[in-house]
Amino acid sequence: MNFELPTELKAHIQSIDSFIQSSILPLQNANDNNRFFDHRREHARTDWDQDGNPRPEWEALLTQARILADKAGLYRFALPKQYGGQEHPDTNLWMSAIRFHLSSHPVYGGGLGLANDLQNEHSIVGNFPDVLMLHHFGSEEQRQTLIPARLRGEFRATFGLTEPDHGSDATFMSTVASRQRGGFEISGAKKWQTGAHHCTHFLIFARTSGAAGSARGITAFLVPRDTPGVKIASYEWTLNMPTDHATVEFDRVWVPESAVLGTVDQGLAIAQTFVHENRIRQAASSCGAAKFCLDRSIERARSRKIWGEGKMLADNQAIQFPVVELMTQVEMLRLLILKTSCDMDLIVAASKAGEISQPPWVAIERQLSDKVAMCNFWANRLCCQAADRAIQIHGGDGYSRHYPFEHIYRHFRRYRITEGAEEIQMRKIAAYIFGFAGPRKKEMEAKESSKAKI
Repeated sequence: MNFELPTELKAHIQSIDSFIQSSILPLQNANDNNRFFDHRREHARTDWDQDGNPRPEWEALLTQARILADKAGLYRFALPKQYGGQEHPDTNLWMSAIRFHLSSHPVYGGGLGLANDLQNEHSIVGNFPDVLMLHHFGSEEQRQTLIPARLRGEFRATFGLTEPDHGSDATFMSTVASRQRGGFEISGAKKWQTGAHHCTHFLIFARTSGAAGSARGITAFLVPRDTPGVKIASYEWTLNMPTDHATVEFDRVWVPESAVLGTVDQGLAIAQTFVHENRIRQAASSCGAAKFCLDRSIERARSRKIWGEGKMLADNQAIQFPVVELMTQVEMLRLLILKTSCDMDLIVAASKAGEISQPPWVAIERQLSDKVAMCNFWANRLCCQAADRAIQIHGGDGYSRHYPFEHIYRHFRRYRITEGAEEIQMRKIAAYIFGFAGPRKKEMEAKESSKAKI
């Protein structure tokens, strides 16, 4: 058993660092682009008079960085080869290691920098859940037209699962679609539609049959933004601005049959396709950002002299012990993230080899969903704790926006709600470890059955 990253992966991370040093940092430091990353960041990014949306010049800078990364062959790493990706056999391990590295780096870490600014889910090594949904579930026409358009930046879709009155359990959604005039008529509302300000389409999940609470009977639709009856009702201002999170209303919106993504009545499977990859990568980013906060806190505590005593702030156990606890959790969690990522890659390989009958995301759900949830919910909480500790150790400076910790706290706090609230993920873990679901269910049922016979 070897806990070291593979040599090839280490070399790839070094090449990423070299690219950032040669291409991304010079762009970030050019002109006055650092206004988007220093104490002016929230104001520079936010157009307060346009619903609090991101300023166009901010998003243009992110686009410049992605174009540079794409030309360097880094941006599409996780995609299938046919879309310019590497389709590496250890994609999940590599992506987790890369995301941890980018978020923990002493110069551009913390999820705040042009190389990897997570407020916008921006990174020079991209994450493409929408592309993979189209790849696995789209019609031939959708794949041939929309995926290339997405990679050119001409197709942009929101993800419409959450509703104003329905959040974690999507099977109780109120948005409905009925067959009308050779297509479907959609009515309802979706909330937290990230990217609504510049999207070309809304990916909307609506009930087409079945009773509330049933996983079957939900269909996914690609609804063009300019379709009659579509209305952006509001943008929700958040703890960390700018906002591109909209509430969108659909009033008898008609779409043709060709707007269906996947199979009618089986759309919920689409929403679950990429959830584990998203969660493990998010966990790696949060764990890395936690380490960034703690490393900076250690530097501060060693450099800060206590007035009149001639000692370092770090000499005090009241400073040491909280950091020790958090850093211990970072190290343990990092290893669990990497192990779980490796196990995910093994399942993907087994699926490709025909050794298991289910699609890889189904097998991962059944075998590893509890481990992915452990990584995700704890990493997101840990990052908030580490940012809070960094603020405390830095004192007034930590509370100011001249340091990155308040931004890190405000951004990563959202991950304890999105991608499945931590309570939902804890419930999932409990179901697996107590044998109500997952691999231990049959084992537990067999034990109970044998006890009953005795």
